[in-house]
Amino acid sequence: MAARSLRRLGALLPAAGKAGTGSLYFRGCPCAFSTAAQQRSTGDECGPEEPSEEPKHPLSDCALEHKAIKLEEQVRDLTERYRRALADSENVRRRTQKFVEDAKLFGIQSFCRDLVEVADILEKTAESAVGHAEERSDPSPALQKIYEGLSLLEAKLQSVFAKHGLQKMNPVGGRYDPYEHEIICHVPAEGMRPGTVALVTQDGYKLHGRTIRHALVGVAVEAHE
Repeated sequence: MAARSLRRLGALLPAAGKAGTGSLYFRGCPCAFSTAAQQRSTGDECGPEEPSEEPKHPLSDCALEHKAIKLEEQVRDLTERYRRALADSENVRRRTQKFVEDAKLFGIQSFCRDLVEVADILEKTAESAVGHAEERSDPSPALQKIYEGLSLLEAKLQSVFAKHGLQKMNPVGGRYDPYEHEIICHVPAEGMRPGTVALVTQDGYKLHGRTIRHALVGVAVEAHE
């Protein structure tokens, strides 16, 4: 009886598995326990630990001060460059504006030089008509009308000249100016100061204050005995 009871007990006890597997099997039970599998599943659920970032060391006070000084120098340099560029652009704008204004004022300069020659011819023709009228004791009405017409035309031409900034010089009695006058002769200073303009053989003209044709003058000098 004792031997039969032992055999039945042995049949009910779990059979040992392979050595080293760490698993226990029960007869009639499909479940298996594995310590290695439990360890692997536990490791998968936890996952690898992420490496912790190393704390960044802040800059020292000396380094920050040095960096601030360098930035201030850069700001001053850029500000100075900006001011110079602004001044240069303003100078360019002013020069361009002056050039445009001069072009508007003096664009007709060559035309005015040619036109004043026409005025000279007109003036000489009027003077010639006056001379012929004075020579004759009884001037003809036709000659008188020609002179009057030439005088009106000359006055109108001078009015147009003045409207556009073209003015005739009147240097007689004034000091000689090499920028406005051209000496063609010297005359004795009779009742005039030496160095002054005594006569004019050709009128000079200015366009908006700029001399476009010099006046041909005779300058008074001291008479030598």
